[in-house]
Amino acid sequence: MWWLYIPLIIVGVVLIFFGLLVFLGRFRNGALLRPVIARLSRIGFMRRFFTSISTKAIERQNPELASAIKKINPIASNPNPQAVQKAMSRLTPAERRAYMEAAQEQGGVPDTANRKMRRQAERMQQQARGGRPGGGGASSSRKRKRK
Repeated sequence: MWWLYIPLIIVGVVLIFFGLLVFLGRFRNGALLRPVIARLSRIGFMRRFFTSISTKAIERQNPELASAIKKINPIASNPNPQAVQKAMSRLTPAERRAYMEAAQEQGGVPDTANRKMRRQAERMQQQARGGRPGGGGASSSRKRKRK
């Protein structure tokens, strides 16, 4: 007769586990749950599960960002600067704006070291906002070359 309690024990353990996950997710904005998720994501099916959940949540909250992520993900494994630039050129202005906002929020846009890289980042941000990449209009004067 003791074997009748096995399903109750299994259901009880699953409920306790689920309650613990909910508690860790709520406590300190999930700071204690992040290491658990990182460890679980080493397992293949769990990584796919977490990725699909995250993608679905982003699609509900910000469809432009989800579309941009889908277009940029194929080159994310090998971040070649030319490939990144090519992928960014495929984005619509709304997608580019959403991606740049998300990257700044996550800290994905690093402080670039040299002037050329800073100017490229500024141009990309300006294009994402819908401005002209040159920065100036017809009234800006050009420097003359010396002979």
